[in-house]
Amino acid sequence: MDAVSRPISDELAHPTRRSPAPLPAEAPLAMPEQSFAEAPPRMIDRSAASKSGAWRRLLIMLGTAALSYLGIHEMYQVLQVGGVTVLEGLVLVLFAALFAWVALSFISSLAGFATLLRGWRDDLDLVTDGPLPVVTSRVAMLLPTYNEDPQTVLARLQATRESAEATGSGAQFDWFILSDTTDPAVWAQEEKCFLALAATGDRLFYRHRADNRARKAGNIEDWVKRFGADYDFMIILDADSVMTGDALVRLAAAMERHPDVGLIQTLPVVVNARTLFARLQQFAGRMYGPVIAAGVAWWHRSESNYWGHNAIIRVEAFAACTGLPNLPGRKPFGGSILSHDFVEAALLRRAGWRLHMAPTLRGSYEEVPPTMLDFAARDRRWCQGNLQHAAILPARGLHWVSRLHFLTGIGAYITAPIWLTFLVAGILISLQAQYVRPEYFPKDFSLFPVWPAQDPIRAAWVFAATMGLLIVPKLLALILVLIRRDTRLGFGGGFRAFAGLILETLMSGLTAPVMMIFQSTAVGQIVMGQDSGWQLQHRGDGSIPFRDVARRYALPTLIGIAMATSALLVSWPLFWWMTPVVLGLVLAIPVALLTNRSTPARPALLPTPEDLDPPPILARVRDIAATLPASSIAEDPLVALRDDSRLLDIHMAGLSRHPPRGRGRVDPTVALARAMIDDAHCFEEVVAWLNQREKRAVMGDRDLLLRVVAMPATTASANASR
Repeated sequence: MDAVSRPISDELAHPTRRSPAPLPAEAPLAMPEQSFAEAPPRMIDRSAASKSGAWRRLLIMLGTAALSYLGIHEMYQVLQVGGVTVLEGLVLVLFAALFAWVALSFISSLAGFATLLRGWRDDLDLVTDGPLPVVTSRVAMLLPTYNEDPQTVLARLQATRESAEATGSGAQFDWFILSDTTDPAVWAQEEKCFLALAATGDRLFYRHRADNRARKAGNIEDWVKRFGADYDFMIILDADSVMTGDALVRLAAAMERHPDVGLIQTLPVVVNARTLFARLQQFAGRMYGPVIAAGVAWWHRSESNYWGHNAIIRVEAFAACTGLPNLPGRKPFGGSILSHDFVEAALLRRAGWRLHMAPTLRGSYEEVPPTMLDFAARDRRWCQGNLQHAAILPARGLHWVSRLHFLTGIGAYITAPIWLTFLVAGILISLQAQYVRPEYFPKDFSLFPVWPAQDPIRAAWVFAATMGLLIVPKLLALILVLIRRDTRLGFGGGFRAFAGLILETLMSGLTAPVMMIFQSTAVGQIVMGQDSGWQLQHRGDGSIPFRDVARRYALPTLIGIAMATSALLVSWPLFWWMTPVVLGLVLAIPVALLTNRSTPARPALLPTPEDLDPPPILARVRDIAATLPASSIAEDPLVALRDDSRLLDIHMAGLSRHPPRGRGRVDPTVALARAMIDDAHCFEEVVAWLNQREKRAVMGDRDLLLRVVAMPATTASANASR
């Protein structure tokens, strides 16, 4: 029986008494802070690099420019009837920005379709089928986690670990759980699950960071500085990541064959959708994602981007090139860099390293937030991080494609307020034409009065053309599904694939205006100086009380009603013209309730190949999760440590690596916890008196924790001992 399918229930239920070492011996690697003001010398000489990517980029840019010119020219013809007013000029500028954005995506998708149609080939010679290559390098598998459910997160890691072992190259991989968790109960639960998994094999390590400075980027940096010298490559996982051993080995082998490659990014497939909203995202990603990814990979070539997870990175290159400085100023624009992945990719490329995407490599999986509110919460953090990139755009030595990545990331969010402003300006123009008397005697000589006027027929054609640019890439993706039998059957057949495309397009049309409001609000909050903080990512079943749904979707609903009313004040034709946007906003609450609903594992609508024929590794995740210690809200973490000597041992071993407190520096939370412990007569009182933050402080202080667990259990036992 192979390692992917063999049971580990007995090992988890009856672990050996040995206490595994939470961390290996340290192997420090310097990670100097980089400068954006001056470019360092290149680590890799790219003077002899292939120039074949230049014509591809020229083709993409020329196609985008030509298409943008046609669209903007037609829009100008729509507006110039009777002269272009100030409001019409604003509409034209906003339309130009939005249309150019859509045009670039359309041209890139055409390239992706053509590339996949003739068969994908890249510069890495990354063979996705056939015998597995032999890997000789040491690879670190890094799983950063922050207040996630340990039972599920570590089950994903264990399934990936077993799959790597099954390849025969498992000895080349070491596995690190890098915890930034602040909830003391989750911290104790992580250590319980680690103990259970450590009993099933070697090379699994756990590290809890006392100071989670710089969030995920700081978490990875801490590992590099302490252990990086022992490893050739590292593969970064997310809390919802699963990867097959086949994919891991092929990635490592590709890095070995190409010593000038610093990073290879996979295309994760979305799986395990449990709500209609998540299923819509899963279907869209599975059907359209390959076309989009192949397109950008075709013309980005060795200047591809990094998405922060499910990617392999050369440790030496990462350490030498990507030490991130704090941005000047206050949050939200200053401080630690949130969207660190784009910046790390740009700095690797600045030093000469090649960065590639592997859009056709199978065996890379992730999940998506279950509801639109959860998606918007994650989007808010990404929005702040991407807007920070405006300060990095002028950095010295960056490749122009890296700067384009930054601009694309910024544009992904500022297009929302641009679209909203475009809609509002259009309504204002119509209201002006309806209610404001034209200026019959302008100051400048004119034979005719000046008032807003447009060409409605040409406007309809411009609208139809814009919708075509958005829909045609979806139809091209559908064609690729239909012409390949295995893929077509994976989507449940041609009819179900087409029906899924129609349903996804209609639902995305309803949810897009709501996301426009959420993203516009996020941009406005960030510009006004509001920091997003570090919120827990929800990955549950999407159950949200109706009161919360109504409260959070009230703003989009009110804006939709206001837009509908304004359009009706002008004319019924304008109202029908605005219907695609207004309908999504007015129906925001019922659509949210609908998309929050759970769906079956094998749905009749919106199926994907991973639903109809689940990869074995995903079933293995569920099996492992059922055998790991379940999270218990009622169990206090201090009680868990006191009652389990092995858990206490492993926790203490981890604390020995925590940096000692600096002389003269007092943590107020630790000081308050110490004062209450001094007053307490027994362990029971300590548990009752300390709040969550104080319990975390005690769990992070070796001396305090030893005092607490050594105390009498109750007041009665304390009196008896005296």
